Amino acid sequence: MRALGVNTWVWTSPLTDVALERIAPRVAEWGFDAIELPVENAGDWDPRRARDLLDGLGLTASVVLVMGPGRELVATGPGTRANTQDYLRRVVDAAAGVGSPVIAGPAYASVGRTWRMSESERAGVYAELTDALAPVVDHAAAAGVRVAVEPLNRYETSVLNTVDQAMTALADLPARHCGLALDVYHLNIEERDVAAAVDRAAPRLHHVQVCANDRGAPGADHLDWPGITAALDRAGYTGPLVIESFTADNASIATAASVWRPLAETQDALAVDGLAFLRSLPDPAVPTRP
Repeated sequence: MRALGVNTWVWTSPLTDVALERIAPRVAEWGFDAIELPVENAGDWDPRRARDLLDGLGLTASVVLVMGPGRELVATGPGTRANTQDYLRRVVDAAAGVGSPVIAGPAYASVGRTWRMSESERAGVYAELTDALAPVVDHAAAAGVRVAVEPLNRYETSVLNTVDQAMTALADLPARHCGLALDVYHLNIEERDVAAAVDRAAPRLHHVQVCANDRGAPGADHLDWPGITAALDRAGYTGPLVIESFTADNASIATAASVWRPLAETQDALAVDGLAFLRSLPDPAVPTRP
């Protein structure tokens, strides 16, 4: 049976110890297997305290990084790049402390930053990204954590929008320690065939986030979920499918994610209904002996 998770952004931002102690027991009671923890700023929540809480509830953790204003690995100055690398290393440390095998997110440029690039300029940016990510990946590998880089839609970045771009950009980094995080929301915008994009990402697929095409509950949409999950099975993906959505009640996160209206009757309903739908999908095929 697939492991299913939910991101705390469904309810709150930034995450704190107090908020996690309120949210995690409900997530476990509803039947989720995992909970996803954003690190908006290092120190917002205590990894050891969180691990003790989640262990007691039978939940595993995944960790997401946050590329807010001023966090840049490409097309920026050396000081900004160094500060961003330091932030990403601290996210790795938080992941290791809470027991997450991965940090996921757009680890290249701040969300919302876009600029036009020629083919040669794009190649230069990708080479710059390789150089900037390499020490972070080394730090993660030493900690037993993988870096999963997430392509975003064209309105949120101009660096990595598609699986093919991400595979090209990461080609010179070790696939075992650095790969892709796929978010169905972005795939639905940028990929002509979501399942085929998952197939192409298979050699580097480290994390998956899910939601409806409008950021609501999975299943309340037009997406081909059987096709998507079949592609994930073909890819051999064994990590969680994590519902990522956002609350419109927090002004800063609503603006960043362009959430201008409620996406479900309640935020709890978004999580619970999404979980029920994902549980209704066929389990991964189990190979049988001939």
